[in-house]
Amino acid sequence: MMTPKIIFFAAVSAAILAVILLAVVSPLPRKSQGTQSRSWTALSLYMQPPRLQNLTEATVHANSAFIFQHKLTEGPKNTSRVIGKARGFIVPIEHLALSAFNTIYLTFDTPEYSGSLSVEVKQVGHGTREELTVVGGTGSFAFARGLAVLAAERPSQAEAAYHLTLRLRFPGESGAIPG
Repeated sequence: MMTPKIIFFAAVSAAILAVILLAVVSPLPRKSQGTQSRSWTALSLYMQPPRLQNLTEATVHANSAFIFQHKLTEGPKNTSRVIGKARGFIVPIEHLALSAFNTIYLTFDTPEYSGSLSVEVKQVGHGTREELTVVGGTGSFAFARGLAVLAAERPSQAEAAYHLTLRLRFPGESGAIPG
């Protein structure tokens, strides 16, 4: 049986390894994008939660990490075109009310964008809308910074999509994030 400390250190070690691997093996930005002047990139997409087979898949046990993977789609319907994945993990402190470590990795594989974004949850709220911080990226999103807003599409439905709006800026560009 693994102790809570071992689980915590394994989760943190996995996160560090994922960041290092993403930095080493991420694709370079396409030349056409590298020569263009980009001030702000705004993206609107949807995170589709997986269909759970039973309740035990969604249960978070004490002293464990909650790991998730959702599809990223262009539209709010589960049948919309898939453009990537959202993966992340949460190390809960008090039944997900607080968390010591929340990270979401967004990976994209489309003709327009190829790469990933790292999004950090600074403070867990209890509403239907969360503001997150984009802390970096790879590939088409190399060194991106910005804001991500995550909102429940239909808060009353358990398996509803989450609307994710990204506002990104890139190195060498100044200005505030448009509101």
